[in-house]
Amino acid sequence: MATQLSEAKSQTELVISWEALPKDFQLEDEPVENTGQPLLAGALRESLEISGFIQPQMLIASNFGLCATVNGQFIAKAPDWVYVPSVNQVVGNRKSYTPNLEGDIPAIAIEFLSDTEGGEYSVKRAYPPGKWFFYEQILQIPIYIIFEPDGGLLEYYQLENKRYELKQPDENGRHWIDVMGLFLGTWQGTKEARTGYWLRWWDQAGNLLPWAVEQIEQERQRAEQERQRAEQERQRAEQERQQKERLIAYLQSQGIDPNNLPPFE
Repeated sequence: MATQLSEAKSQTELVISWEALPKDFQLEDEPVENTGQPLLAGALRESLEISGFIQPQMLIASNFGLCATVNGQFIAKAPDWVYVPSVNQVVGNRKSYTPNLEGDIPAIAIEFLSDTEGGEYSVKRAYPPGKWFFYEQILQIPIYIIFEPDGGLLEYYQLENKRYELKQPDENGRHWIDVMGLFLGTWQGTKEARTGYWLRWWDQAGNLLPWAVEQIEQERQRAEQERQRAEQERQRAEQERQQKERLIAYLQSQGIDPNNLPPFE
């Protein structure tokens, strides 16, 4: 009986360690389900980069191996987008990232819902574990987001008491992410020939963080507005000059020298 209890306990316990990626370990190449997923991931990073949010110690990546060793077996899962607030060492070309060993636990993992049924929701515990189980129970990533690009459904899960709890958005349909000081929500429109739903960032004041093409358009509009203001000022100055010339001409027609007029009091 004692042996059976011991075996049952060993099956439920997770022995987790944080070890460097073995040199001979081949990261599984997870296929991209469609051409839209790299665009979605790139757009998330782009607006952060343009806004000056990204700092050297941060790690923001897509389809990038997150590693852990569980019960002596090495595991690597690649979320579609991941944010790590701080790493111990800035490395230019990382193949993977092991939390605790190399820096912070990822603060956010995002999956774009794929054609593989249940992949993002898998709580499979046996090796290799499902993504949901890996993020929730092993890495314990505080925020897990599943986004369905075709319909625009955003599921925002927050880790509470070691379980992911679904959170509702605010009145604007956005979620406040305290660790980033930003809102995350959905937006519908076109970028790089893809029309549909996107994940976008908003600052605390509710301003949308622009993409490069949007910032260029904003700057073009500002330049045009400045040009129009300058043109209006030039026209006003020209009207004043013409009005002054007409006044001088009138005074001269009346035999009055404008230069000898007494000062106005």
